[in-house]
Amino acid sequence: MLNIKPSLSGLSILVIEDDMASLNKIESGLKKYGAQVYSTSTVEKASDILSREHIHVILVSLPLADEKCLDIIKNYKSKHPDALFYLLAEQNYCLVEPVEESVRQILDDCLQKPLDIERFVRIAAASFGRPPTSKSLSVIEPLSARTKPYFIFRSYPMRMALSHLPQIAASDRTVLISGETGTGKELVARAIHMLSSRSNGPFVPINCGAIPESLIESELFGHEKGAFTGALHNRKGKFETAHNGILFLDEIGDMPLILQIRLLRVLEDGEIYRVGGDKRIPVNVRVITATHMDLENAVRNGLFREDLYYRLNVLRMHLPPLRERIDDIPILALHFLERAFDEMGRAKPYPAFSPETIYLLQQYPWRGNVRELRNVMTRVATLLPSDIKHVFPMHIVSHLGETKITDRGIDTPQTSSGIFIQQGTTLERAEDLLIKDALKQTGGNRTKAAKLLGISLRTIRRKLNK
Repeated sequence: MLNIKPSLSGLSILVIEDDMASLNKIESGLKKYGAQVYSTSTVEKASDILSREHIHVILVSLPLADEKCLDIIKNYKSKHPDALFYLLAEQNYCLVEPVEESVRQILDDCLQKPLDIERFVRIAAASFGRPPTSKSLSVIEPLSARTKPYFIFRSYPMRMALSHLPQIAASDRTVLISGETGTGKELVARAIHMLSSRSNGPFVPINCGAIPESLIESELFGHEKGAFTGALHNRKGKFETAHNGILFLDEIGDMPLILQIRLLRVLEDGEIYRVGGDKRIPVNVRVITATHMDLENAVRNGLFREDLYYRLNVLRMHLPPLRERIDDIPILALHFLERAFDEMGRAKPYPAFSPETIYLLQQYPWRGNVRELRNVMTRVATLLPSDIKHVFPMHIVSHLGETKITDRGIDTPQTSSGIFIQQGTTLERAEDLLIKDALKQTGGNRTKAAKLLGISLRTIRRKLNK
């Protein structure tokens, strides 16, 4: 396959950065892709360049993005609306202060330092219509189109996991669905039901791990009046309720051993006995089970019956975790975000994800899988300002729990090691060191840095502008 290298030939880029090592690295890196690069460490010189040159892309280090700098860029973009403006932030991505509406209106994206040159080049090239363009978020695979009412995906692992779904649905055998919590096991079970010959029958789900051991037998098989204290009436169980349909036993690995024996007998004989009853009740039920556990290991440890395991494991489906299907993350996130906007009654057009936001979402581990992604997008949609046109990393990071993003990837937070202030350092120099360290810890967020230092936002701005 031909690998087309993106080109920035003909594009002029202005880099405003006070870290000379970073400035030199960015300048030399962008020049390799054919860009005309202008670089400066001062806002005054940047203003002079913008007054003389036609700049396509403006990169600004967050500490230099003061009110004067932003006013200059805003004025330039009013004359050149196609120009792109990016902020460069130390660590943890860019947490631009939400009150700075002027930033949101002119910002195109937030980028993490040190700048990933190759990724930035792809972003800039795509923005100006240069090859190679990024893959569309639309669903294009034939299997994806067939299962779109139930699933949204385009990744290879998910295509493989669902490749036999139509055949499995057409069968009437038991199905065992495995996968981590939040990967969509119940959704697969419901899809099998809707695509099967039992679609007109009931779909009855029950979570075996959510019901007390003393009650689960009655929940599954029902009970007769007087079978135990509180049994005032005859009651049908889930098997009878699911007659001519599908019974979905979620977290089957949590089922007590004594009930595993009864379940095996029901699967073999096709009939049940209610608790406290002696009448055989025929049931025509297809059983689909799901688990996040390693049932083979549970069998070896005597926690799950081997004969029941093989009786359930006739047709097997395994759903990969979201971290192994990163190609699906952007389209799933967009789906959940737009669904939340729709439920809120927000008017279209909806905000779009910036390229760096998509990269952030794809780097996050998503331990709660698709369920966690859905919940995060719901929170983002609920709290996103109404005037936002793009969803930036700053709108996402605060909803990702205790995980932080660094230049090495995504890590759990580490205790700050602090800074060393040498004896004899002037008070003014010590203040500068403390402010820079606070900004580093907060990813460039001045509001959080001010709170960390116990000073006002106005004070930290004044000291940074000195």
